[in-house]
Amino acid sequence: MRPIALTMGDPAGIGGELTLRAWLALRGRGQTLVALDDPERLAALARTLGLDVPIRLVNRAADATSIFADALPVLPVRLAEPAIHGKPNPANAAAIVASIERAAALCLTGETGAMVTNPINKAALYQAGFHYPGHTEFLAALTGAAGQQIMMLVSPHLRVVPVTVHASLRASIAMLTTKMIVDAARTTAAALGRDFGLATPRLAIAGLNPHAGEQGALGDEETTLIQPAINTLRAEGIDVTGPWPPDTMFTPAARQRYDVAICMYHDQALIPLKTLDMDHGVNVTLGLPIARTSPDHGTAYDIAGKGVADPSSLIAAIALAADLARSRNG
Repeated sequence: MRPIALTMGDPAGIGGELTLRAWLALRGRGQTLVALDDPERLAALARTLGLDVPIRLVNRAADATSIFADALPVLPVRLAEPAIHGKPNPANAAAIVASIERAAALCLTGETGAMVTNPINKAALYQAGFHYPGHTEFLAALTGAAGQQIMMLVSPHLRVVPVTVHASLRASIAMLTTKMIVDAARTTAAALGRDFGLATPRLAIAGLNPHAGEQGALGDEETTLIQPAINTLRAEGIDVTGPWPPDTMFTPAARQRYDVAICMYHDQALIPLKTLDMDHGVNVTLGLPIARTSPDHGTAYDIAGKGVADPSSLIAAIALAADLARSRNG
């Protein structure tokens, strides 16, 4: 099994601690990682937190396999300035971006089986000239899949896909189209078959308005936008139901009736998933030629450097990335 490439994330956040704790948890399990990070900052962080994590520089990702049981392998990406816990520094934006770029390149060449991204702070990157809404769009551009990317959030209890993502609620409603819904559902159905082993995935399409519009009394988007998308998808042989009333589609009984919920905007998807299982949620980018996952949380500046960060979501992201790599590559 090829190693998983793990990016730096924002060095002012909890990503470094998560990386160290993930190695401690995984070193005896068979799956290997290679961190694309600043080795000096990881070593210093391990000392500060009292974590017994030896750091070993490697020249190639493949070298990680032979040393992972004894040390955390690091392909060095140097910071411009020392990281300060809880204080993002635009001077380090170039290193954060370089870590992502190198991980994607390693996946494209097949040197790593998948990539996992530690959390970034988009606002800090914007100050340094980063022009993408987030990881998802940047990775799509890096891998030649711009416009095809779809974000799916996965937990042991629920899978969700938001049709609109990095936009305000007002803007999300304004930009929503039938084509966007169809495209998101097609990509999701294909990925669930290829990467998750679901031959005939069941898709539940959420409504936008309360009670799915109440036959137009509470909004007509279900009739004008969502139902035409459902009709198109059914005609293509995709198993799709809806529009589901958003306030009832996430109950335990309802969740047994579908494999993924296609939601109309960011919070409609992420609130139920994070409420059900914040610690084990994983962000997966569908529609890319590489496998990419990420923990479903942010940089957590308020606890950075305090030794209390929970690596559960990162460990879940690594496990899922390994599963996706096996599904794609055997």
